[in-house]
Amino acid sequence: MAETYHHEPPYTIGVICGSIAASSINRRLARALIKLAPPALQCSFIEIDQLDLYDRDRDDAYPPEAVELKRAITEADGILIVTPEYNRSIPGALKNAIDWASRPYGENALNRKPVGIIGTSPGGIGTAVGQQHLKTIMSFCNAPMMNEIEAYVQYKDGLVDDDDDVTVESTKEFLSTYMAAYDDFVRRVLTVLPKADGSTAAG
Repeated sequence: MAETYHHEPPYTIGVICGSIAASSINRRLARALIKLAPPALQCSFIEIDQLDLYDRDRDDAYPPEAVELKRAITEADGILIVTPEYNRSIPGALKNAIDWASRPYGENALNRKPVGIIGTSPGGIGTAVGQQHLKTIMSFCNAPMMNEIEAYVQYKDGLVDDDDDVTVESTKEFLSTYMAAYDDFVRRVLTVLPKADGSTAAG
């Protein structure tokens, strides 16, 4: 599947929520982040809840859900992952999606894809350990990651309302800054990385 990069805005951003629970506070945070995104970022969800468990025996015959996942990631200019922390790591559903997206060998949809990582939890460390595990995985997938702003959000009831607005002004300002930094990161990565024909945005 050929990679295509769009070096001029707007940029299409695939948002992956690490939790598949309908009541997920990370999905609520993801919706708020989409609302706070700069105009240059056109964000939409990439769903992972219908994927079977990854099985290497199916590398030659990917199921439709996995084909769609790889297509959506390949066509996106960047990926924003919003994830909870489960047992000091990432949810199995998210790891499973990454396995599907990065296989088979030589067809890694995450290769050179600018990635932002953020998460929320009721606990004070706000997914910090889980994010470190995720960064290790994404590094192996050769996905450039935004490290300039780390975002570990402690979630309290009412932080995001039913209209996807952040109700705490200091948190809203921080998340707006995060999305602005991610916008800048996507621009910088897509400027440096070669396009399918081997040229760069500058040349």
